[in-house]
Amino acid sequence: MADRVYNVLFLCTGNSARSIIAECVLNRLGKGRFNAYSAGSFPKGEVHPYALSLLRRQDYATADLRSKSWDEFARQGAPQLDFVFTVCDKAANEVCPVWPGQPMTAHWGIPDPAEAVGTEGQKNLAFMDTLRMLTNRIGIFVSLPLASIDRLSLRKRLDEIGATKDAVNTKASSRDSRE
Repeated sequence: MADRVYNVLFLCTGNSARSIIAECVLNRLGKGRFNAYSAGSFPKGEVHPYALSLLRRQDYATADLRSKSWDEFARQGAPQLDFVFTVCDKAANEVCPVWPGQPMTAHWGIPDPAEAVGTEGQKNLAFMDTLRMLTNRIGIFVSLPLASIDRLSLRKRLDEIGATKDAVNTKASSRDSRE
């Protein structure tokens, strides 16, 4: 892959928390090497308030964040995607639109923080944990030598990122609602 700016789409069913957080993290850590986007198969229509609060506390830009359909990225004139990462199990198991250019895909499942129950502190902790896991994975991703790595090796590395130590079997441990 040539040394250039890469377009990355993070998918989750509701596009209200995990995928939104991933978009913000990659846009910050990618330092102009990446354009990150997020979308959902059944967007909630709003960004989860806990996600917004956390991102604002961490000084992420939130003014342009919105919950949107993945259809926006399958239309003519949409950015040509280089990578598409699912961050929830439901989106990973859905039939995705055909992405022009055949981007590389991987599943980086993260438990849904919107399902957290308990005190306000426990709910906030679930969102902070999501931010931590995504920051870890995206940090590994942005350090990959994309300009010099072959596709097969890159595919293997992308899958390994989704299985990092902080990963959990989200199919077994989460009731993964529509984010």
